[in-house]
Amino acid sequence: MTTILLIEDDEKIASLLRDQIEKYGYHVVTVTDFDRVMDVFHETNPELVLLDINLPSFDGFYWCRQIRKTSVCPVIFISARTGGMDQVMALENGGDDFITKPFHTEVVLAKIHSQLRRAYGEYASTAFEQVLDKEGLMFYPERLEMTFNGRTVALSKKESDIIGRLLERHPRVAGRDDLLETLWDTQTYVDENTLNVNMNRVRRKFAELGLEGAVDTVRGAGYRLNVFWGSERGG
Repeated sequence: MTTILLIEDDEKIASLLRDQIEKYGYHVVTVTDFDRVMDVFHETNPELVLLDINLPSFDGFYWCRQIRKTSVCPVIFISARTGGMDQVMALENGGDDFITKPFHTEVVLAKIHSQLRRAYGEYASTAFEQVLDKEGLMFYPERLEMTFNGRTVALSKKESDIIGRLLERHPRVAGRDDLLETLWDTQTYVDENTLNVNMNRVRRKFAELGLEGAVDTVRGAGYRLNVFWGSERGG
């Protein structure tokens, strides 16, 4: 079932949209704790995001930029702001479309269908590929590869999953429980030893790129990506 993440702090609008969208067979997850927007995003891994601009703490432009660091899923802004500059900022911060409040739910649904077709359906580009750039370190999760300074290493699926999570969490610590959950699948039990073995392999892959020491162990917490090459490039 296609999952849509709804980031809207007006409970009435959120309830109306959820009810209408779910009638068409989508699974809608609404954010209620606006300090955990990215945590909910990663937990639900949505195919599409509906995003308000005026939100507690950080605005929708900020959250769209955070989403774009790890995902290319369609993001549709829904806002009461009617200024042309707001629509420009929405697109320049990574949004794919913009709907002005008050809206007709039929228009929202039509735009959702359109974006999903373009991203995953008959209009999807086969040439588009997800890639993350961290100070020149290029991570290709769909190729299972990582490159730096002209060198390339191949990754296993588990190594790729760990590196992806370390990049998503940087500069924060990726907890051991979080990484174990990342490695877990429905067929294979993952224990602490499996994580240790794969973390050692990840460290060796970074070392093969000349990035020995790229993963720090944070005692009692987990692991953190050490992007020391960023300061070297900047200097």
